[in-house]
Amino acid sequence: MSGHSKWSQIKHKKSAVDAKKGKLFSKISRELSVSAKTGGSDPGMNPRLRLAIEKAKSANMPADNIKRAIMKGTGELPGMAYEEAVYEGYGPGGVALMIEALTDNKTRTVSELRHIMSRHGGSMGEAGCVAWMFDKKGYILVDKKLVDEDNLMSIALDAGAEDMKNDPEEENFEILTAPEDLNRVRALLEEKKTALNLSEVTLIPKNYVQLTVKDAEKMLKLMDALEEHDEVQNVYANFNIPDEVMVKSQ
Repeated sequence: MSGHSKWSQIKHKKSAVDAKKGKLFSKISRELSVSAKTGGSDPGMNPRLRLAIEKAKSANMPADNIKRAIMKGTGELPGMAYEEAVYEGYGPGGVALMIEALTDNKTRTVSELRHIMSRHGGSMGEAGCVAWMFDKKGYILVDKKLVDEDNLMSIALDAGAEDMKNDPEEENFEILTAPEDLNRVRALLEEKKTALNLSEVTLIPKNYVQLTVKDAEKMLKLMDALEEHDEVQNVYANFNIPDEVMVKSQ
């Protein structure tokens, strides 16, 4: 791991572990239901639902579970009504935090998240306090060992990607797209037999905070606590992690 490992890539490395947790299915089910409710049950016409289905399949979620979650979203089956909520705040060392949640009670959720934040050296902020520090992007990771860089860049840019990054300290190439172009770029890469490690719409920090060892350890504990919350779907943060902390965490 590098001395400037970014949370966006570390989060991907954690996904294999998270997939083993039973609550991951619950979180994916919520996203499937809300996606179907807001955009319809046809993944061909609903990009958000299509991404949620792909996430469910990559986590080995049974097809029946996927179907039921979608039917709950469209009202064909009874189910809990969830609302989307975005919370903003700060972590140790001044790290900016964006928290996306699906909840049936916003008052309860914000109270619980405020408690988690304060317990781990963070604080909740007002709406808009850190949102300007992030850009919404389509985000694709491709294992460097499996592709030629020049060929990958050619395919990605021809498909409409905005940029491709090759951080020498990371294991994956990063491809960035406009959110609405993610499906097209991914489809062309897959057509060219390119194996993707990750494909999602996400929030990318405009800059990163380099934390001290002490603050990085606190920050990782805070991120884990937030992601353990049943209603939290995604957590975005703009921090890098010192080498010493990554060695300890492996």
